Amino acid sequence: MTSSVGNEEPAAAHANHPIEGASLQEQLTVGGSVVDPQTWAGSMPQSGGIAPRIRIGRSRWFNLLWLLPIGFVLLIGAVAAAQGLRNMSWAQDFIARYPGTVEPPNALQDAGFPVFVGIQHFLNLFLMIFIIRSGIQILADHPRLYWTRHSTPGRDWFRFQEPVPEDPLWTAKEDSVGLPQQVGLPGIRHSIGLARWWHLGVDVIWLANGLVFYVLLFATGHWMRLVPTSWAVFPNAVSVLIQYLSLDWPAEHGWVAYNSLQLLSYFVTVFVAAPLALVTGLGMSPALSTRFKRLSKLLSIQVARSLHFFVLVWFLLFIVMHVSMVFMTGLLRNLNHMYAFRNDDSWIGFTVFSLSMVVVVIGWVAATPFTLRKPRVVQRVGYALIGPIQRLFEHVDATPGEYSESDISEYFWHNGKYPTSTRYRELFDNDFEDYRLQISGCVDNPVELSLSQLRALPRHEQITQHFCIQGWSGVAKWGGVSMQTIVDLVRPRAETKWVVFYSLGDGPDEGLYYDAHPIEQMGYHLTMLAYDMNGEPLSYGHGAPLRLRNEVQLGFKQVKWIQGLEFVEDFSNIGGGFGGYNEDHEFFGYRQSL
Repeated sequence: MTSSVGNEEPAAAHANHPIEGASLQEQLTVGGSVVDPQTWAGSMPQSGGIAPRIRIGRSRWFNLLWLLPIGFVLLIGAVAAAQGLRNMSWAQDFIARYPGTVEPPNALQDAGFPVFVGIQHFLNLFLMIFIIRSGIQILADHPRLYWTRHSTPGRDWFRFQEPVPEDPLWTAKEDSVGLPQQVGLPGIRHSIGLARWWHLGVDVIWLANGLVFYVLLFATGHWMRLVPTSWAVFPNAVSVLIQYLSLDWPAEHGWVAYNSLQLLSYFVTVFVAAPLALVTGLGMSPALSTRFKRLSKLLSIQVARSLHFFVLVWFLLFIVMHVSMVFMTGLLRNLNHMYAFRNDDSWIGFTVFSLSMVVVVIGWVAATPFTLRKPRVVQRVGYALIGPIQRLFEHVDATPGEYSESDISEYFWHNGKYPTSTRYRELFDNDFEDYRLQISGCVDNPVELSLSQLRALPRHEQITQHFCIQGWSGVAKWGGVSMQTIVDLVRPRAETKWVVFYSLGDGPDEGLYYDAHPIEQMGYHLTMLAYDMNGEPLSYGHGAPLRLRNEVQLGFKQVKWIQGLEFVEDFSNIGGGFGGYNEDHEFFGYRQSL
């Protein structure tokens, strides 16, 4: 795969755009208030991808579905081996010495489960179904994982999509995969905007629930049931594993103390996997990664995505194993422990559990149709939950210097709908000699600047990392004009709060692509108008002649093929009023620093 910073040419032109004499605002479209899967995202055809694969060596790929028969054979072998061990005297002595449970101090006096454990157990289950489904949907938007900082095709270690085609203008959006509606959330191709509101918004509730759980856990002393307090837990865990595999299971003492294998699995889930989910999630933030350089060197966005994926796998395996063992090791008694707070074989716990499962199933089934019918509600509620945190992070300015030319990516994905209008074709064919950047709105000095005039302004360069909302990343060297230089030139008025960037290209549902950015971010060190990429003029695919770089925001906000800037007090009357084309049409957020 060759470098993607070439001289690609625009596709065949369509003469019906732009509307002659129309202002830039008049060329915008509003967007809908419901989601029609047939016309969604420009009527993209569904793509189911392929079975998940991991890379072995440099170029061989292993189909993970083979793990099912291989795992079954290994399980049978493990059962046979464990049963053979149980017949050996030394193994019998080992199990007698380490029966499986290490009781913490005062275990008998503190037997049972506090009410808060049962309540939060249900809340965790309910919230996790939305987090996991939306997380899988997000992964499907760029169905590849890497250990490298760069998302170069062929360097991925995991994928469930075909190899990247040789088409030099293949886009990351085309590479996305669709999911069944009851698997993903909402389950249609390239619905990452809605999936992120579910994922990040519910994450906030889940983290708040977890924080309360931590506080109550240590305030009540219940933590001793989840934290190993003796090295004896490890040989006891081995003993439990042998007993489970031999199908001669250990005695259950869950009302008093978990066995050592349960204890270790709960400890990893509560005190390792859950915090790691938070840390790796924040590792994918452009604002934080750009600001905290040392952390970003160790935990790049792609390493964070890969580790985040392993956390997902852990949670899925834990849920499957946990539910299976609850059902197989004494269903009624186990359900009474958690749902009725009693240690007997009555049907009370089962009844409460069944009612809770009705709530879970209703939530599971209703989530997708609700999202398709009420996407604006999902967008608004999601922003209400995550917006305050995003606003906090996006005020973190950053200085250049994190990357050098040796860090520049071999491959930088293309994305977006390419401009195909007659006007753009004429500008491209004329090497943009007739191009004029319109800067207007609430400014004292509105101007039109040719490309040569832009190049005559003080030059600004930066080597920075691009964070796409879909999950891919790349490092490039950008050359152009600092937005602070533009601000100084046009002199915005005091009432100006936003800068709207208009593209020469349409979005997938027609109408000019545009996006609004806070005026204060125009003074950031790493906000610029770029006309060069890696020492060459911008290519067609990467936004020629001019594109925005605002490194505390995600990639969809980095408007390409810019034709105009408008300084405004408010964007509520522009386009659909949500702050950008993707915000209007695909329900993204106008603040996306996470």
